[in-house]
Amino acid sequence: MKNNTYCVIMAGGVGNRLWPLSRKNLPKQFLDFYNTGRSLLQQTFDRYNKIVVKEHIYVVTNTEYVELIKEQLPEMPPQNVLAEPTRRNTAPCMAWATYHIHAIDPDANIVFTPSDHLILSEEKFIHDIDKGFHYVDHHNRLLCIGIRPHRAETRYGYIQVGENDGENFFDVKTFTEKPEQELAEVFLESGEFYWNAGIFLGKAHTIMDAFRHHAPELAANLEGNGGLSLYGTDKEKKFIEKYFPACPNIPIEYGILEKSENVYVMTCDFGWSDIGTWSTYYDTLPKDEQGNVRQRKKVLLYDCDNCFVGTRESEKIIVVQGLENYLVADTEDVLLICPKDNTNMLRKIINDAQIKMGEKFV
Repeated sequence: MKNNTYCVIMAGGVGNRLWPLSRKNLPKQFLDFYNTGRSLLQQTFDRYNKIVVKEHIYVVTNTEYVELIKEQLPEMPPQNVLAEPTRRNTAPCMAWATYHIHAIDPDANIVFTPSDHLILSEEKFIHDIDKGFHYVDHHNRLLCIGIRPHRAETRYGYIQVGENDGENFFDVKTFTEKPEQELAEVFLESGEFYWNAGIFLGKAHTIMDAFRHHAPELAANLEGNGGLSLYGTDKEKKFIEKYFPACPNIPIEYGILEKSENVYVMTCDFGWSDIGTWSTYYDTLPKDEQGNVRQRKKVLLYDCDNCFVGTRESEKIIVVQGLENYLVADTEDVLLICPKDNTNMLRKIINDAQIKMGEKFV
C-alpha cells in the first residue's frame, strides 16, 4: 500500500433507473441492496480501503448528498467529500478531483470508481487494482478496466483491445456505448471486446495533461482565474461554486479516453456487475426454478417466469399470477408493475409521476 495511491468514488447520481426503490433524496448508492448491513457506497469504500488508506479516499457527490455521505462513512475524513454545486457528468467530476488531489500530492496515482458496483471476487479485485496502480506508476498512461464478457450484454459499454503490452494489458482500439443485440453478439464472438467497468486509473499529472490537451474548455474553467493556486485551500469551495457549473456536461470516455493515444486497458475477471437497472440487479440475485426473484418471504407466485418481485420490509402479502419477465416493485408509497427490461419507458413513468403526482414520489 503506497503513500501516493488515492481513490475517488463518484457518488452523485440519482439512480432513477432503479425507481421507485432508488429516489432522488435517497439514491441507490446509499441503499443496502443485498441485506449485508452496508450500502453500495459503504461496500465500495470498504473494498478500496483494503488498497488505499482511508485518508486518501475521496467521494465526489452533489451538495444535497454531503450529509448522507458523512453519515454513512464516518471513518472517512469529512474534508474528503467534494460537493459539486451541479451535476456535470464524469469528466468534470474527475477533473476537479484530480486538481484537488494533485495540489495535495503532485506524485499521486488515482483510481476513479463508481459507487454502485457489485464485486464477487474481492481477492482478485484487490490484486488487479493494486496491479493497475503499479502499472500507471511506471507508465505515463491512462488505464481503464475491462471485464471479460460472459454474454452478449446490451446494457454495458465495450472496450476493444489492440496490441498486447504484457500480461493482461492492451492498448485501446475503440470504445462503444451500449450496442444493439446483434452487434453485442459479434463483440462476444470476436474475443476482442471487454465490458467497460467505468473504473479508471492514472497519475494525477498525466490526467491533468489529458484534460488540457483533449478538453481545453473544461481545463480552462477549472484552471483559469487563479484556480490552480486555490486547490487544497479554503478558497477552493467558492471557486468551484462559481466556475464548476460552466464546465461542459461530458462523460470521461467522450471527453478524454476516445481522443487520447496513451489509453490502455487491463483485462480482468473478478465477478463484476454494474447495478444500474432492474434487469442488471435481477441478474445478480438468486432465483427459483422458474427464474423468479422474491426479495421477501411473503410473496406468492403462480405461473410466473423470470420475474422480479421486490418489496420493502412489510407485513403485506404480494400475490402475482401469470406474468413473465415482469418487475413488481413495491415501496411504502409507490407500486410499479411493468416489463423488467423497461428502462426507456421508465423515464416517461418517472416524469409523469413527478408532474401529475408530485415531487415526493420521485
